[in-house]
Amino acid sequence: MSFFEDLSSRKKKSAESVLLIDIGADSVAGAYARYEEGQLPTIVYCRQLPIEVREDETPESAMVRTLQLLGADLIREGAPALNRATGCGSADLILVSIETPWQETVARTEEFESEEPFLFTKSLVTKRLKQATVALPEQMLAEESVISTILNGYDTRTPYGKSAKRASVVILTSLIERRVAHDIISTLESMYHTKNIMPISGSSLRYQAMRSIFPHERDAIILDATIKSRTSITLVRNSIFVTMIQTTVPTDDATWVSTIANELAEIAKHYPLPRTIFLLTRVEDASLIQEELGEMNFSSLWLSDNPPKIVTVLQSHMTGMLRYLAAGQLDFGLLFMALYYQNRVPTEEGSV
Repeated sequence: MSFFEDLSSRKKKSAESVLLIDIGADSVAGAYARYEEGQLPTIVYCRQLPIEVREDETPESAMVRTLQLLGADLIREGAPALNRATGCGSADLILVSIETPWQETVARTEEFESEEPFLFTKSLVTKRLKQATVALPEQMLAEESVISTILNGYDTRTPYGKSAKRASVVILTSLIERRVAHDIISTLESMYHTKNIMPISGSSLRYQAMRSIFPHERDAIILDATIKSRTSITLVRNSIFVTMIQTTVPTDDATWVSTIANELAEIAKHYPLPRTIFLLTRVEDASLIQEELGEMNFSSLWLSDNPPKIVTVLQSHMTGMLRYLAAGQLDFGLLFMALYYQNRVPTEEGSV
């Protein structure tokens, strides 16, 4: 099963325009992207605004106010740019990526087993997921993605319709604070007069997009420090998602490094650690985090004097994966969003 198979029932069109909205703790960004069958995604307009919290505002209120300002720019400037590029100034879908502190990403494994062979189907997985409740009352279940499937002990990329006695699926779930999700969705609905809005947690989206950027890296650790105080560590072995740990830690150098080292040590108790670490972080933070990681003693974790290879993921790694017609620099988060949507598998090809 593809890393990009998700549980959405929405089918892809041969040509469509998507409005990408990236909501972070300190900024909001938006872009119009055009998707056509057999073509690279094309970004025709992008805009980013900082979130500036006023004295009488909560961070959530400041975010929503900034989102409204961004939406106005996207309508006033972005829609005409989209119209010039495609002949239509409206988007078919709004994809919204929501970052920490308003999101949580949870991974879990659902097991299926029988003494007699059974047919593994989409409906079987759908029924199980409807029975499982992972969201707290204050959370909204935004999106669930099947990111790996194992039948009879073997990773299987096209599992539906096959016979098995044992099956397991790894589910990546996006949970958003219900109140914040309501404010975001209602704001976008009022500005764009559409209910075709697809929210997802930022960490889930970036993890899934990584499979299209580095398709041949079968074993790796993804260190997502896009929001350094909420760093996540994901282990991938044989192209299969194994585990994800999310940490909440102060960003001072010593505490952050020791926390990451401790979490890696915990993973190493159960799994051999790959020798490649992909670092996801903002461009302005990359050098500092690389320096901090350079101070970490990896020898006890990898049982070797040779440290693992740390690869900071840059925009250059995505060269040739999309076309960029907009003025100015494209927000890093929007790049991941554009690639994530490009690689989503349509329902008829295997999504639940």
